[in-house]
Amino acid sequence: MARAFAGSASMRRLAQIRGQLLGQNGDRKSLTGHLRLLAEPTYQRLLRSEPFMRRLIPALCLVFIASLAVYRSLELYYDHQATERQARDEIALTATVISSHLASEETNLPELGYRSALQRVLADSLPAGATSNGRTILVADKDGTIVASAPLQPMLEGMQITDIFSASQPLTVFGARAGVLTVKAALLRSGVGEDTMATVHHLDGRLGMIAVLQPEEDIYADWHADVSANVTLFVGTASVLLVLIYAFFAQATRAEQADEMYAATRGRIDTALTHGRCGLFDWDLSRGRMFWSASLYELLGREPKDDILSFSEVNAIAHPDDVDLLALAEHLLQSGETMIDQMFRMRHQDGNWVWLRARGEIQREPGRSEPHLIGICIDVTEQHELAEQSRTADLRLRDAIETISEAFVLWNARNELVICNSNYQALHGLPANVIKPGTPYQDVMSAAANTQIAPQAMTVSQRDGTADGSYEVQLDDGRWLQISERRTKDGGFVSVGTDITALKRHEEKLMDSERKLKATITDLRKSRQTLEVQAQQLVELADKYAHEKTKAEEANKAKSEFLANISHELRTPLNAIIGFSDIMTQEMFGPLGGERYAEYSRDIHESGTHLLNVINDILDMSKIEAGRMSIAAEDINAAEAAADAARIITAAAAEKAITVSCDVAEDLTVRGDRRALKQILLNLLANAVKFTPESGMVALTAEQTDERIRFTIEDTGIGIAEADIERLAKPFVQVENQFTKSHKGSGLGLAIARSLIELHGGELEIASEVSKGTTVSFTLAASSTSVPAQAELL
Repeated sequence: MARAFAGSASMRRLAQIRGQLLGQNGDRKSLTGHLRLLAEPTYQRLLRSEPFMRRLIPALCLVFIASLAVYRSLELYYDHQATERQARDEIALTATVISSHLASEETNLPELGYRSALQRVLADSLPAGATSNGRTILVADKDGTIVASAPLQPMLEGMQITDIFSASQPLTVFGARAGVLTVKAALLRSGVGEDTMATVHHLDGRLGMIAVLQPEEDIYADWHADVSANVTLFVGTASVLLVLIYAFFAQATRAEQADEMYAATRGRIDTALTHGRCGLFDWDLSRGRMFWSASLYELLGREPKDDILSFSEVNAIAHPDDVDLLALAEHLLQSGETMIDQMFRMRHQDGNWVWLRARGEIQREPGRSEPHLIGICIDVTEQHELAEQSRTADLRLRDAIETISEAFVLWNARNELVICNSNYQALHGLPANVIKPGTPYQDVMSAAANTQIAPQAMTVSQRDGTADGSYEVQLDDGRWLQISERRTKDGGFVSVGTDITALKRHEEKLMDSERKLKATITDLRKSRQTLEVQAQQLVELADKYAHEKTKAEEANKAKSEFLANISHELRTPLNAIIGFSDIMTQEMFGPLGGERYAEYSRDIHESGTHLLNVINDILDMSKIEAGRMSIAAEDINAAEAAADAARIITAAAAEKAITVSCDVAEDLTVRGDRRALKQILLNLLANAVKFTPESGMVALTAEQTDERIRFTIEDTGIGIAEADIERLAKPFVQVENQFTKSHKGSGLGLAIARSLIELHGGELEIASEVSKGTTVSFTLAASSTSVPAQAELL
């Protein structure tokens, strides 16, 4: 029964925990809300007010001590005043009562035994407590001699009452009904003058006066006792409060230092956990609540918070195929296990899955039964991916090994089988139970159907050597096998066996052929010597050719640089010649004085302009050859570029009555350098006009083919022979030589145009027939494409 009851209680407890875990989503608002509304605000206010309270509490304690001191001082002062008033009232009242009684009884006093009778009357007239607290009553006659006292003091009787008071305070200070005064009185106890409250009443008859005296020491005895008690209590209270203030300061300082140490330690731990890609967790299994460290939040890309996570929040981001948190909690509570080590996935904030390895132990606080699973989560995503990659690589390796045609086997450092393919198994006729990983080499070889008979050309033993090598063996069935072995980094061996039976048979045939070839070796040796001499001569010729080629390239480069430099130097004086000749032609500063001077100026201006154009062509050509011509590609309207070029060349064409036409569609857009395109069209049109007779025709057209624009310049000029077309576009080349040519020019226009077209990635084509005309065409990229990268980098 007890066991059954315990089992049912355990099941009820488990069901209760399960209900708490499953219902945590609904309770989250109440739990978190209470934590936020109660604990967190109070704690935050306490943290904010702690520095103020640490200064305020000692100040309040000191104010309390001062207030208590002032209060007790005032209270003692008022008690002192009250005690004094009470003593004065009692002394005055006592003196009045006694004097009245003695005045009424004086006539009844006998002559004989006067003092004794007076003493009895005095004793009878004393009110209750008249002689308490050191109070003394003296009765003197008219001569001032003390005749009676209370309490009875025989030593004072017969003395003059003036002897009791000091000389500075004679009895004359007391009137007939004087009040209570503070005087110096002596002979009452020690004979030394001390502060005393006293009053004196004068009587009529035989009695002279009645004096009532009470030392202040006796009056304030109780008050002094109260002062001592209050001082002792105040000093004790103040000491306790000062000790408490010191303890508070010490505790607050230690708490502050502990907070700083805790913050620093927590920062170091969080830094270590963050850099170590791990985080701490505390899972309250009985309530389903979980606490995460900041590093664990960072692992999952989430914002750290101080709230306690609910079971539903954690379960929502855990991968259901890897872990069931509810089942895990039930298992831990039922089985009594205290340790866990499990890998699972949790969802990152960006939606990806992060592999975590959780290792923890169940802890229970002393005196409480709530189990807490406390542990650490480590990010093992990279290790898991590496393991997956390793498994994938292993499968690929196995497939690759299986697909090779050779027999492949891998042994570890202990001569145990690691892996082999089916060709190795078939070659040796091994059963399936022998080729398992870990089988020793001797067991595999003892189960093989084919054994080695006669190793040939062995460079290293298969098992007892340490160097890499290969050898050939003949199997029992007559086949030849070439085995290549290489040592692995871990000390094992990898062996590859290739069937070389066909090669062996072919080798035998080659042996026969070798004997036949030996007869021809002598002849071949002589031929080889002859070939060696020829080869040496070819090497020398090749060296000379390379040397001459290098010299030619250097000369060509020097020429280009020279042309570029000399062209630049010639342009400066030409600018002055052209400018000054233009000024003289226009007679800006007055007439020249003769018509021939004007004609000479025009000739100088035209010649200078012609020379400048030639130099510009040379400079452009040298830039192109030197690789310093740059192309700035942009989208250009082909119709506008063609119209500009045709308009510029129209003036030169009009001098020869040549008709220049331009037929280009408006929607054609070419991709290239605007200045270079204009120069190409101008050079080609200028050549066409130059070599076209009077009243001829020059036509410029453009059309799009695929992703390129083709420009065509057609003229009715003198034409070009087919043999001259190939060399026509080379620099400084003209069909006519310098003695027979009838057209002036440098011969660079066509070469520059061709070079600029090639920089754009295009191609120049020339088709011509003598005496009928020439057609020059070239292609450039349309705007939808781009100029080649090498052209843009020049």
